[in-house]
Amino acid sequence: MKILVVQNKMGIGDMVIYLPFIDAISKKFNAPVSILAKQSSKTEQFLKDNKNIEKIIILEQGNKFKVAKHQGFSGFINLVKELREYNFDKIFIFNSSLRFYLIAKFAGIKDIHQYPLFTKKNQHIVEAAKKFLKRNLNLIIESDPKILINDKSVQDVKSKFKINNDQKNIVLGIGGSGPTKRVPATTFIKLMRLISNAYRCRFFLATGKNEEEQEILKEILNTEFKHTCVPLDDLSINETLPIIKNCDISICNDSSFSHLSSGLGIKTIVLMADTPLLYGDYSPRMYPIIPDGEDTVTHNTLGKDKINPDKIFDQLKKILN
Repeated sequence: MKILVVQNKMGIGDMVIYLPFIDAISKKFNAPVSILAKQSSKTEQFLKDNKNIEKIIILEQGNKFKVAKHQGFSGFINLVKELREYNFDKIFIFNSSLRFYLIAKFAGIKDIHQYPLFTKKNQHIVEAAKKFLKRNLNLIIESDPKILINDKSVQDVKSKFKINNDQKNIVLGIGGSGPTKRVPATTFIKLMRLISNAYRCRFFLATGKNEEEQEILKEILNTEFKHTCVPLDDLSINETLPIIKNCDISICNDSSFSHLSSGLGIKTIVLMADTPLLYGDYSPRMYPIIPDGEDTVTHNTLGKDKINPDKIFDQLKKILN
C-alpha cells in the first residue's frame, strides 16, 4: 500500500507537531508513508532516520520574485503529474484546502482523507489533527512527537565536541523566526550568570544567520562566557541534532530549536514571548515561560522584554534537581 501525507505548513516546528499523527498513520496500515512538505520545513534534515517515512516530496515554494514549480495553475498541473507517477492508494491531507483535494482527485488517488473543506479559520493545530485521525481512522493520539536519530552520530558528536557528563550541557536557542520571538541577549546573559553560579556548565548557542540573531550571538560571545560557549550557527539542522541529543536541558525561544529539542527527548524550557501558548506546551517535555504580568500568551503579546531570567532559572533547577 502506498500512502501520501500532505503537511504544507511552513515551519520546522509545524512538522514536528504533526509527527505523532504521521507515525500513527504508518503504524495503522503497517506501511511507511510518503510526505509532501514545503522546503522551509526542512523535513528531509530531521526525519531521514524515521522508518515510518519512505519518501519526502518537496512542495516547491516561490516568492515575489520567482514563481515556483508548484505555484499557480501550472504548478497545480505539475504536482498532479508528479503525484500520479507514484500511484498512491491513500492520501491524508492535514489542511482544509480545496486545491489539495482537487490535486489528489486529478492525481488518481482513490481514497482521500482530509480536514473538512473551508474550515481553516481558528483551527487548533493539535486538536484539529487529533479529531481528524479519530474521525477517519478511529485513532486516539497523544501529542508527544519523537525525532529519531542515528546513535553513531550522537556518539561521534560527543567525541568531536568533547561533551562530558561532569558538567551540565545546555542548549540555548537564542534565535527565532521573527523579531518579536527573539528574547534579548541581556536576558540570556543574566540567565547564564545565574546558571554558572550554581553549576559547572557549557552552553551550545543555537541560532540562525539573520542579522538580529547574529547580533544577539555576538553580544553573548563578548561576555565572560566566550570560552564556555559553542556557537552552532554554521551547522545544518542535521548536524545540530546529535549535539542537542547530548545535552541535559534546552532553553529556547519559541523556535525550531524548542520543537527539535523536545522531539529529541530533551526537557525544554520554552520562552513564549509572542506566540500562542499551544506551540510551547504540546509536548510533555516542554516547560513554557510566559512574560511577567501575562496570564497567557498569543500573537501580539509582544512580551520578549518581560521574560524573567529568575523564573527560567527556577524552572531549570526543578528540572535538573
